[in-house]
Amino acid sequence: QVQLVESGGGLVQAGGSLRLSCAASGSIFSINLMAWYRQAPGKQRELVAKLNSGGSSYYTTSVKGRFTISRDNAKNTVYLQMNSLKPDDTAVYYCNADITPDGGSRSVGYAYWGQGTQVTVPS
Repeated sequence: QVQLVESGGGLVQAGGSLRLSCAASGSIFSINLMAWYRQAPGKQRELVAKLNSGGSSYYTTSVKGRFTISRDNAKNTVYLQMNSLKPDDTAVYYCNADITPDGGSRSVGYAYWGQGTQVTVPS
């Protein structure tokens, strides 16, 4: 059973910083991609940033230059460093990963989600 556990959310004033962490655990053969999504009240969930196993990253336009996604392969952990936070960044942030579990087909990956962590930036 594969699990993603997030941490690091909280309340921070505009202009401040937070670092989110997401650790994958369980029977894992490979982690193919790790990503962060967010969902603000009344809005659809959106992709914030993603990082593949080759090291290529993607950021949605609104966070470019402020957020950095990184990964510790030894710990099966992905981070999201968020700087210069704005009220518009307020949302529940979800970790997502495409993982090939150990013991099954090694060419098939499955999507897993964390439970979400709240980030609040008051206006």
